[in-house]
Amino acid sequence: MVGAVIVWAGSNFFNNEHLMTFKFSGEISKISQKAFGWLAVFGSTFCFYLATLIIRWAEPVVELESAFFVFSRFFLGFLVVSLTMIIQKQRLQPKKYHFLLGRTVANTVAVFCFYKAVEIGSVAEANILNMTYPLFVAVFSWFFLKSQRDVFSIFIVAVAFIGIWMVLSPGDIEVRWENIWGLCSGVTAAAAIIYLNVSRRYHDSQTILFFLFGLGALSIFIFFNDVIFWPNGTEFFFLLACSVAGVLGQYLLTFGFFYVTAVEGSIISSSRILLAALLGPLLVADPPLTMVGWVGALLIFGANTALAMRKS
Repeated sequence: MVGAVIVWAGSNFFNNEHLMTFKFSGEISKISQKAFGWLAVFGSTFCFYLATLIIRWAEPVVELESAFFVFSRFFLGFLVVSLTMIIQKQRLQPKKYHFLLGRTVANTVAVFCFYKAVEIGSVAEANILNMTYPLFVAVFSWFFLKSQRDVFSIFIVAVAFIGIWMVLSPGDIEVRWENIWGLCSGVTAAAAIIYLNVSRRYHDSQTILFFLFGLGALSIFIFFNDVIFWPNGTEFFFLLACSVAGVLGQYLLTFGFFYVTAVEGSIISSSRILLAALLGPLLVADPPLTMVGWVGALLIFGANTALAMRKS
């Protein structure tokens, strides 16, 4: 009888320990996936920032226009998407061509304006102004998506626009026109995001990316063919490095959002504002932000965070 009790107790302990181990392993697995998601999204943020650093590092070494960097990024992306679709034996499934075209045009203009802002202005300010796109998404939603109107979100945007002005004109009331490119990249990126959200209802990611990269590269080649040429070894290195950083950032962002919430992803992505402000003076000799500029950058970052949490 005592032996039976001992056996039962030992068996029960083993089963409970096994169950606890299983639950513990499951929690570790969830934590690992979450950590992977955080790292992937932050990795994408760093890759997007790295692409702008490479453009600036290339300036004293080679003569390459920003349009050439945009073309290279889209062309490499087109090759990657095409190759993966061939390997996976996946067919294009376009249904709403106007949504695909709208997404392509808006994103192509956004990337061109972003890279142009980096070429002629500050890398830090270009990144900060590019990250204003969540604010403009809220503004566009107010006018075009009546079901998503939110008075509090508009209040957040109004506060953020004060921050935008502080970044654009930290010392006086005169706007520096090189930063208008960065602001235009934020506006058109917002339009691209809205087109993406609508297009996802009808298309898979590969179809969207195929049209984005393919038509984007073609349009840049048509309008800027005079600055696109067969590069030498050094030029090819900078073009490839910038393109790899941009395309890798896009894929890391896509995979990272599988494992993090939209709020976490948006906040981590917005950390590019702080990353650019901190590292710009160290890595590319950008003029450091003034105190007013820092306040503006923090207002934009805070507004992005508040909007992300509001949507949740």
